[in-house]
Amino acid sequence: MQQVEFQLRGEFIALNDLLKLTGVSDSGGAAKALIADGVVSVDGQVELRKTAKIRAGQVVALTGVRIRVIA
Repeated sequence: MQQVEFQLRGEFIALNDLLKLTGVSDSGGAAKALIADGVVSVDGQVELRKTAKIRAGQVVALTGVRIRVIA
C-alpha cells in the first residue's frame, strides 16, 4: 500500500481537493466519482461527502493508498 503524507496549510481541506492535490485522482471530477462510489474512507469509516472537512491527524484511505494529513 502506498503511504502519502499531506502537509495541511490551514484548518482543513475538502476531501475531493485532498485526493486531487495528492495525485490520487487525475481531477476534481474523478475525486468526486471515487467518493460517490464509496471507496474512500476517513479514519476507517466510508465517507460519501465530497467536501468533508479533513483535518490534521486524520487518515484517508482507498484502494492501495493511505493518506496521512499532518499539521
